[in-house]
Amino acid sequence: VAGEAVEPGVTTAQIDKIAHEYILKAGATPTFLNYNGFPATACISINDEIIHGIPSHRRVIKSGDIVSIDLGASINGYTGDNAATFACGDISPEAKRLCDVTRESLYEGIKKAVAGGRLGDIGFAIASYCEERGFSVVREYTGHGVGANLHEDPSVPNFGTPGRGVRLLPGMTIAIEPMINQGSAAIRTQPDGWTVRTKDGKLSAHFEHTVAITADGPKIMTQL
Repeated sequence: VAGEAVEPGVTTAQIDKIAHEYILKAGATPTFLNYNGFPATACISINDEIIHGIPSHRRVIKSGDIVSIDLGASINGYTGDNAATFACGDISPEAKRLCDVTRESLYEGIKKAVAGGRLGDIGFAIASYCEERGFSVVREYTGHGVGANLHEDPSVPNFGTPGRGVRLLPGMTIAIEPMINQGSAAIRTQPDGWTVRTKDGKLSAHFEHTVAITADGPKIMTQL
C-alpha cells in the first residue's frame, strides 16, 4: 500500500501517514513509531539514503527517484519487518539494475534459510550475488532475529562464510535485509542521528522479508 503511493509530488510524510493508517486498520501496532525515539511509522529513504530516513512534509518525491520504505508491525505478540525499494516514474537503467539485483539477492539469501544450515550461508549467498554484479554490501547494518521484539538475536549479516555462524533451527524467525550500494560500501550518518547515506553519494537499495525457518524450508511471513 505504501509503495503504491510513491508518485511524483508526494511527500514522504504522506506515505508515512498511509502506512500508519493501514497498520492501525489491520488491528496492528506500528513497531517503529517511538522505537528508540524514531519519530515515525516508516523509514523512508531516497536515492543515496540507505536506511532510517525520517518522513517529512518538506521531502517531496520526484520522478526518477528510488524510494526505500521499511516498515514494522506488531500484532498478537508477534512482529514482522519488511522493506522494499520502489521506482518513482522512469528511473535510470543503472538504478533499475541496482534494485533488481538487491531484490534478487534477498531471495538468494532466503533460499539458504534452511534448517541445519548456518547464518554464514545466507550472508555469503547475498554478498556473492551482489558483488559478482559490481555492487557493494553495507557492513555496518544487518538483518536480525525478530519475534516478540523487533530486534532479537541473532544478527543476520549480508555477508559471511558458508558453513559458519549460528546454526539455523526450525522455529527461528529472522529478518533478512540486504542493503546494497551502487558504489562504495562506505556510509555516513546525517546530523539528524538517524538517516544513513552512502558516503560517495551513489544510490542504495534495500529489500527485506521476515522469514521463518521450518522443517519444510523457509517460509516468508511478510509476502503480500
